[in-house]
Amino acid sequence: MTKSEQEIPEQETGFAKINLALHVRGRMAADYHAIETLFAFVDDGDRLTADHAEALSLAIEGPFSAKLDGDVDDNLVLRAARAMAESFAPGRGAALTLDKRLPVASGIGGGSADAAAAIRLLDRLWGLDRPLAHYEPLAAGLGADVPACLHSRSAIGRGTGIALDFVDVPGLSDQHILLANPGVPVATADIFRRWDGKDGGALPASDLDALFAEARNDLEPPAIALVPAIGTLLAAMREESERVRMSGSGATCFALYDSHHDAVTSANAMRARFPAIWTMTGRMRRSACTAASAGPQTMAS
Repeated sequence: MTKSEQEIPEQETGFAKINLALHVRGRMAADYHAIETLFAFVDDGDRLTADHAEALSLAIEGPFSAKLDGDVDDNLVLRAARAMAESFAPGRGAALTLDKRLPVASGIGGGSADAAAAIRLLDRLWGLDRPLAHYEPLAAGLGADVPACLHSRSAIGRGTGIALDFVDVPGLSDQHILLANPGVPVATADIFRRWDGKDGGALPASDLDALFAEARNDLEPPAIALVPAIGTLLAAMREESERVRMSGSGATCFALYDSHHDAVTSANAMRARFPAIWTMTGRMRRSACTAASAGPQTMAS
């Protein structure tokens, strides 16, 4: 390896996560809830770089860096890096830089996606060369969404979201997406506390259109009650697309389109109506699972 090659930092994307559907099935011990959710991922998100160093460190920059300035030492990226070093590379260090492009506390993975990106990135930087499945227990210890974000492939999550069944949703990878956030951070615990306690049934095994006709996000009603701007934004987006939903516990909403042009046109229309919102357009990542598992299932009607 040449000196110039050694000086090029490793890079990884913390892919934005969406919940195509999220059914809350009941309460569990220790204030957890049993859910069934269909995770999917966008081809863009936060950016993480790493270079060789004697110790672990994290610098945060980007549009939403100010929201994390006071929590660098407890940031999930650094926690993931420490766990990786302790378990798989004792004594190793890395200088990490997070370009924070996704809103904080917004229902699209955020810190979980960044932690997952750190695991993938350090696996390469430190030459560990292990399959992603090897890191699933470590990821689960960092948060319920981190295992799904580790693979960044469509999957049904059950329990707290950690138990994953990878699925291929027909037509999903052909879809373009608009993400829109009204600029209001939402605490997941606050939304779950407002859930009505009613089990509306399991996720349908169905195609993409039926997911929006038959499935739901059970956290939408309590999120809208807490932040009415979410409901206003969803209503406006539904004028542009039939495939619209809030992701996770909010406040980010998403709409799917058949073309990049339609997604960008809709983004422009939303910003014209709501100048303060954050938007991002992208494409859905392919559904095929690359994890070491029994292989992806297929959701079919």
